[in-house]
Amino acid sequence: MTSQTDRSIPELFGDAVGQLAKLVGNEFALARAEVSEKMAQAGRAAAMIGAGAVIMIPALVLLLLAAAAALIRSGFSDPVAYLVTGGGAAIVAGALIAVGLGRFSGEALKPSVTLEQVQRDKLAAKEMVQ
Repeated sequence: MTSQTDRSIPELFGDAVGQLAKLVGNEFALARAEVSEKMAQAGRAAAMIGAGAVIMIPALVLLLLAAAAALIRSGFSDPVAYLVTGGGAAIVAGALIAVGLGRFSGEALKPSVTLEQVQRDKLAAKEMVQ
């Protein structure tokens, strides 16, 4: 058995390749774990949004009816009062949907930790080869 300082170039190169293969395997495992975590996070977010929407619907109906009744009492005709409250609710709903879709963007769900680690490993591998 040779000592660490008496190792040949092929042995050193073989060790470097073995370490690089192990590093790549670890990076794939990290990527799988991070993507899994991001998907679970997205699933929990969707479940919370769905539950909140189901519970909020009756409350919003009552609030919109109250707003329409207030407009009717202040002199608006029934159709105009309902149109104004419905239009306002549609605008608010559209804004909420746009914000929610923005949070499901590819950038928000990207495995950033893994990508940063791969960049660091790439630099380390370049230094090792030189």
